[in-house]
Amino acid sequence: MSVAPKQQSFEPLIVAFCCNWCSYAAGDLIGTSRMSYPANVRIIRVPCSSRVSPNFVLRAFQRGADGVLVAGCHPGDCHYVSGNYHARRRLLVLKRILEFTGMEPERFEVHWISASEGNKFAEVMRDITENITALGPNRKLRDIR
Repeated sequence: MSVAPKQQSFEPLIVAFCCNWCSYAAGDLIGTSRMSYPANVRIIRVPCSSRVSPNFVLRAFQRGADGVLVAGCHPGDCHYVSGNYHARRRLLVLKRILEFTGMEPERFEVHWISASEGNKFAEVMRDITENITALGPNRKLRDIR
């Protein structure tokens, strides 16, 4: 009697770099409103989305992240005047570089979420988790140990 191998469920690891003033505050709003988002999202609070270096994103992928999200204030609403404009340009170039290396572009996302958009924050987290789960584990850019 042969037994079919058990399908192992894949739980993706997603790293989210969140702006302190807007997107992190939206995540806080979720907690105070008793809403939820997937537990496999690891949030890293940064002062501004412009503070997220491409090296941070690459290192997250090297350390085992299956997906990376950068979330910040809406353009024009940055607490550091033009920080998110700098981030938008820098991260667009990074996304193209990741595509050039053969990584699926869906593994890296940038979203603008204000402090009052807790529902949007939860929705973005659920969507990215579903997308990454459908893609499967990340095999690119991992450290060889």
